[in-house]
Amino acid sequence: MTDSTENGSNHDSKLSTVGPQCDSGIGAPHPKLSPQQENITFSVARKNVFRVKILVAFILILAVSVVASFTCLLVDSQERSNFESQFTGYASEVVTVSREKTSQLFNALDAFSVSISSQAAGEMELRNFSWPFYRIPDWSVRAQRLAALTGVEDPFITYSPIVRQHERNAWEEFANDAYPILYQEAIDKEGNNAGMTVKNLLHKTVPFVYTLDEVSRTIIPASRTGDLLPSFQQYPLKFFPLLPVLPMGYDLRTYGTFQDLFRITRAIKRPAIGGFLIHSDVETEVSGSEIVQPIFDRADTADSDRIVVGGICLQLHWLDYFKNLFREDDSEAEIIVVLKNSCPVLPDPIDIVPESATSTDHVVTYQVGGNKAIVLGMEDLHDPKYDSLEVTETFIDLGIDHSKVPDGLCVPILSLHVYPSETLEKKFKTHNRAIYTSVVVAIFTFTVLVFLLYDFVVGRLQRKVMDRVNKQDMIVANVFPSTIRDRLYQAQGNALKQQMVAASTTSFGSKSESGEMGAAPLADLFPNTSVVFAEIAGFIAWSSAREPQQVFMLLENIYGALDAIANKFAIFKVETVGDCYVAAAGLPDPMDNHAIIACTFAREALKKMKEITHKMEVSLGPDTAALDLRIGIHRYATHELH
Repeated sequence: MTDSTENGSNHDSKLSTVGPQCDSGIGAPHPKLSPQQENITFSVARKNVFRVKILVAFILILAVSVVASFTCLLVDSQERSNFESQFTGYASEVVTVSREKTSQLFNALDAFSVSISSQAAGEMELRNFSWPFYRIPDWSVRAQRLAALTGVEDPFITYSPIVRQHERNAWEEFANDAYPILYQEAIDKEGNNAGMTVKNLLHKTVPFVYTLDEVSRTIIPASRTGDLLPSFQQYPLKFFPLLPVLPMGYDLRTYGTFQDLFRITRAIKRPAIGGFLIHSDVETEVSGSEIVQPIFDRADTADSDRIVVGGICLQLHWLDYFKNLFREDDSEAEIIVVLKNSCPVLPDPIDIVPESATSTDHVVTYQVGGNKAIVLGMEDLHDPKYDSLEVTETFIDLGIDHSKVPDGLCVPILSLHVYPSETLEKKFKTHNRAIYTSVVVAIFTFTVLVFLLYDFVVGRLQRKVMDRVNKQDMIVANVFPSTIRDRLYQAQGNALKQQMVAASTTSFGSKSESGEMGAAPLADLFPNTSVVFAEIAGFIAWSSAREPQQVFMLLENIYGALDAIANKFAIFKVETVGDCYVAAAGLPDPMDNHAIIACTFAREALKKMKEITHKMEVSLGPDTAALDLRIGIHRYATHELH
């Protein structure tokens, strides 16, 4: 082992490393992170990336929820709009058709009344008789035409004259003489009295004006006070359940509705409509009203002095007015019609048992669908959730001056309140909401899966890149000290920022294609350094007689041991060339005792060399132990420059 120190003017002991450099300052400070700091920084970056991924996933899920909800609401809104639009059309049709029917009804009644008054006036002038001694000719035919015009399937029409008490006996004789004619006409024209004969009908006819006893329900003569309202001509001719006889001659004064209607009609000289009547049997419950159309002694409608001499009494069921409004196959077009009457309900003393007539409601609810209509009940039974869609129109308003109506009496105004039904709404409930929402969710789910797949692919690629970088970093770390390595990385990064100039790919000191020199190499001056040169003595002769594998095995063991000793004493390994090993103490981290460290390294290296050669003598040959290590140390100090 030799220690040689030479004049600084001849040799400068320094370490030069080659590579592109962005700054020209020699020995300029470069920021550097320790491995622990690098690991912490990388861990924080990974956590931040993970948080960003979680945030993106949350945003996507939130977007799916918002868009799916919006889509659901949009489809619901569209279906609701279609439903409301369709219902509005149905409601408009119900109101329009119903009002047209009622207008036709009162026009037909008025025309019928005028024709009777006109015909009676002519006949009375020719035959010299007066009211109430008048029989309407061709009653069955004319009543059939009137029924057809009213739009009611099963109407009950009665002509009732006003008979004063002093005319009572004479009118009863007149009526008994007219009954055979009326019965024969009914048998011939109505066609629904099979098996009936005039004789049988006369046998069921009471020969005087009568009523029913309220207690015993037996037939008794009508009261001898006040004007009589006997039922004279009827269509159709039929029996009533609680009457053992025909209703011909029945005094309508005892029938509360007709009595009140006649009083109103005589006072206002206009038609009057009564409150709801409840007609019920074992299977059905329907509601109807009575209408009285006055008959005057003169046909001149402009004559305000006309006298009411009788009336056409029409009993009908409003249910008939809500049938056949829609197509028969449109059964799902189901709506709810609530008919409200401003007057109370009155029981029908003829059609029902009095004990069952306890309702005083003035509301009837109908269910209308297709060409059918049914009564749901004598109360408002529409679903309250459809209140906002209610369509209200006046059904019948006779425009009566209520100041002329006798005290205690009521002329109702009928109003229609139309609502949709749940059946109609279900018609517009489709699967579009589920379909569109599912499509939206599927699109976003696909997007999320693509995002996850992309993240997985990019993550795997990044891991491969990081693995490669780490391996390269390990290689570089084994070749260069950490300070030089960091400066190389920094120089490389700056070179990339300068758009990959040609100097970054050229070798040390070479020219680029443009003829310019590359970037200045990394070269730092280390004035206090000791360089160790180690050479294997006898290696050339020994290696010439060995296989390459044996040569490599020897060098690997010796240089590995020297590397371990160098790491132990913080000595920087410069290079290995063949059988030469070059190391330096005092760089890249300066140290004051670099010469001592170098000597210590040399001593340990010599000792280790002896151990290795003796161990490997068995496997590599007996002359292996003869190999020795020649070491030279060159020390350089700054005071030698002076």
